[in-house]
Amino acid sequence: MAAREYVCEVRDIPDDRGKECVVGGRVVALFKLGDEVVAIDGICPHAGGPLAQGMVRNEVVTCPWHGWQYSVRTGQHQLNPRICVETFPVSVEGTQVFVEI
Repeated sequence: MAAREYVCEVRDIPDDRGKECVVGGRVVALFKLGDEVVAIDGICPHAGGPLAQGMVRNEVVTCPWHGWQYSVRTGQHQLNPRICVETFPVSVEGTQVFVEI
């Protein structure tokens, strides 16, 4: 059964990086795309880097450890189509952000 949890306020998510949170025992990285908030698995599958700490440009986050890049909207790796991190449904109610795992 899916768990929907309050994770933060929209204002807590930086514009050029993500915000790391734990939802249902999973590390999740939240990102703002204009007025939209998206969520992907917060752990880079390459070496476990913290994706929320990576820089975001043009809807792509770069892992701060080794430079692997993922779409924050789809989770798709930017060079290898066989690599994809999981995405999670996000809802914003007023200023509150909820993630469903």
